Amino acid sequence: MSEHISEPARLRGDCARCFGLCCVALPFAASADFAVGKPAGKPCANLGGDHRCGIHAELRQRGFAGCTVYDCLGAGQKVSQVTFGGRDWRRGSGEDARRMFEAFPVVRQLHELLWYLTEALGLAAARPVHADLRAALRKTEELSLGTPEELAALDVAAHRQEVNVLLLRTSELARAGVRGKRKDRRGADLMGARLRGADLRGASLRGAYLIAADLTGADLRDADLIGADLRDADLTGAFFLTQPQLDAARGNARTRLPDSVTRPVHWTAVAVL
Repeated sequence: MSEHISEPARLRGDCARCFGLCCVALPFAASADFAVGKPAGKPCANLGGDHRCGIHAELRQRGFAGCTVYDCLGAGQKVSQVTFGGRDWRRGSGEDARRMFEAFPVVRQLHELLWYLTEALGLAAARPVHADLRAALRKTEELSLGTPEELAALDVAAHRQEVNVLLLRTSELARAGVRGKRKDRRGADLMGARLRGADLRGASLRGAYLIAADLTGADLRDADLIGADLRDADLTGAFFLTQPQLDAARGNARTRLPDSVTRPVHWTAVAVL
């Protein structure tokens, strides 16, 4: 297991070691994010025979912004190279391809949990639950290394709930040191909200809808953003922030970010007034 232990660098998609699974296994509907739709298990029309996107450099211009904000968090290369031992779905049997496409979204969910657990272990305030977090990390890693049959039978929702109890406790510990009233906006509808310069330190924004919200200059230190929809939101720093969430947000050179994520290349160089 140590060979595959999850580290931040390994919880990032590595397309060179994947068989284009996100472009085949996942469905998407024609919308503002995708120029056309396709069902699960059908290769995207832009996917080449080498498992590379034929319009990768022009995805946004061609109407596929949804692809630019997706990251499998390392699940693609794990399913391709570990679960299926490097067997290409194009060259195997139809049954092998079906099992690979079914395994991919399961491992993707487990890798999302690995991301959160890894970040939680980096929070000093969560030290009282570090032992439990490490145990959950090991269990989640082991589950992600299961056989195709084990992955198909796995109750991912139940495991997510088990891990979520720990992450909620982690969030409480991490936000407890914030002075003043800590806002609880879990699941709140904040679409297009004017939150410029807002004091959101220590806020719980789990599952909140922040689509197109103006968070310019807002203080999001120690804010919990698990599951928050940040599409087109102006963003500052927070914790439990994944790369796909960040890629869907708007920012600039002044936007402060945690070390666990990288600044999206499509962000503006300076603030837009």
